[in-house]
Amino acid sequence: MKYFSRILSLFILLSLGGLTVAKNGEKYYVKHLAFPPGATIPEKIDMASRLVPNARQMAWQELEMTAFLHFGINTFTGREWGDGSEDPKLFNPTELDAEQWVKTLKEGGFKMVILTAKHHDGFCLWPTRTTAHSVASSPWKDGKGDVVRELRDACDKYGMKFGVYLSPWDRNAECYGDSPRYNDFFVNQLTELLTNYGEVHEVWFDGACGEGPNGKKQVYDWARFYETIHRLQPNAVTAIMGDDVRWVGNEKGEGRETEWSATALVPGGYERADAENKRLGIYGTAKELGSLELIAKAKELFWYPSEVDVSIRPGWFYHDREDSQVKSLSKLVDIYFTSVGRNSVLLLNIPPDKRGLIHETDAARIRELNAYVSRNLSRSLLADGDKYRVLTVGTPQMYKVQGKGATVNTVMLCEDVAKGQRVEAFAVDAQVNGEWKRVAEGTTVGYKRLLRFPECEASALRVCVTSARGRVNMKRVAAFCIEEIREGESDLVLSEVPVKDWKVVSATGGDLTAAKAAIDGNGDTFWKSTEGKGVKQMVVDMGKSYKITGFSYLPRNGEDKSGTVYNYKFFVSDNGTDWKECKCSGEFSNIMHNPVAQFVRFDTPCQARYFKFEALTEIDNRDFVTVGELGILVK
Repeated sequence: MKYFSRILSLFILLSLGGLTVAKNGEKYYVKHLAFPPGATIPEKIDMASRLVPNARQMAWQELEMTAFLHFGINTFTGREWGDGSEDPKLFNPTELDAEQWVKTLKEGGFKMVILTAKHHDGFCLWPTRTTAHSVASSPWKDGKGDVVRELRDACDKYGMKFGVYLSPWDRNAECYGDSPRYNDFFVNQLTELLTNYGEVHEVWFDGACGEGPNGKKQVYDWARFYETIHRLQPNAVTAIMGDDVRWVGNEKGEGRETEWSATALVPGGYERADAENKRLGIYGTAKELGSLELIAKAKELFWYPSEVDVSIRPGWFYHDREDSQVKSLSKLVDIYFTSVGRNSVLLLNIPPDKRGLIHETDAARIRELNAYVSRNLSRSLLADGDKYRVLTVGTPQMYKVQGKGATVNTVMLCEDVAKGQRVEAFAVDAQVNGEWKRVAEGTTVGYKRLLRFPECEASALRVCVTSARGRVNMKRVAAFCIEEIREGESDLVLSEVPVKDWKVVSATGGDLTAAKAAIDGNGDTFWKSTEGKGVKQMVVDMGKSYKITGFSYLPRNGEDKSGTVYNYKFFVSDNGTDWKECKCSGEFSNIMHNPVAQFVRFDTPCQARYFKFEALTEIDNRDFVTVGELGILVK
């Protein structure tokens, strides 16, 4: 039976990728191509230009905006990553309304919703037969509720596509770490979700992996997981660890300036992925994944488009303390331009609250985003931009602007990716007062590229492809004058008590002047500990006693996140000599991928004048740590 399963898996994978089809005399490679031995670089580039998505990848790309719903036991504990020991009785939403979720998301312009059916804590939002750690053991609906079912039914009612996130990492399962047993366990959970809830359009796996109770690291059977998906839900895209959709490489909402869907990156679930990606010197967070240099070295290419995931709040699960930190409309518009506008699909997380509702602030904000996008990007100012054109390198194509003296500040370019992604670089000029003026330049285009530039009154635009992999199939060129958004981000409050009178009593390394950067109220400065093995710590005198309910930690600002703390302990004292450890999770769970301010609440408040922050480990096990800012919470 196991042998048959592997053969079936191979057959399905081959049927979904690597096919060649002929259109209008051109040969196209669907989803995957393997270069023949001895292929020259020009031959490889020509083949790369004819790599195209399969039908389900194309349908996924056309969604443009999809929604994530992080909801579960963490919603009620205030944590981002649970450890699996949570009591299911904590899960008790008082007003859960999946129809409110779906209606709100539809009003926000989203076309698919993905639910965290199970996160790392192992708590299941459906009454699974595999574990008691589920809604069936909760007081919600007397243990007879099923969040997955309610969302599925709401999606059917309102015409929303439906996806599931099922965490492979399970910190509750007793069999985790016993790889064959857990893989059976996981496939049983996956089978329940893919057979009992109608059509599933996206299955989302991350690569999180840890040790089980037996001290052994779990080895996932990805081939078996994929075979299960393709057999039960053949139209579902497999995302992140799957081979249909890849993670963009950050959780900030930013696609690459140069974002290739035709990539040399081997999907992480393939056995050859680690070795081949290492040989090529690429990884999921690399700046470019489809360059000519990579193609020259690659043995194969994949149509592997980018999904940009980001949360509307600082965290992924709902926390009431973040109600004032929902991203502003201007920030969400920026994210739209750097995701959908950079050849990617935006996966925006909007987490339901403890009531089981999408919070009013979040709901209002996504409606504002949809209204803004619809109002500003639906009607092009170009007279003939929707005409399909085949462009060649170095030959400009002119588009007339409708209306005398029309103001433009945004351009949209769309390739026909059903015939491949080919643009390597382009330039846009505007005709202003009879003269041509360069207003925008870019690299890749792909499914959609959006660029903003200073307003100008233009009578025409001119698009010139300056570098490409053969002839370019330009599906659409559009121009707009989008509104300026004047509101800004809400100030992030890191400390609920004044820091101006705080003093650093001690810090690893001894330089108290440098350590002051961690408590100066300025997130742009940071303290770096000395290098070496052992615990790094900082002791602070707040000058007076407070009833402390928690603390905040801000990683250093900027692209360099080295030194970011992962595991920690926090102590308080009345006199700076006798210390009491505060009970809290002890880890900044998702900080490696989401390096934003972390807010930690204690199990019980502590009265103290002094606090001591101990950094036990760094995200990449470096022997130093950095602190952008520490704050104290009292509310």
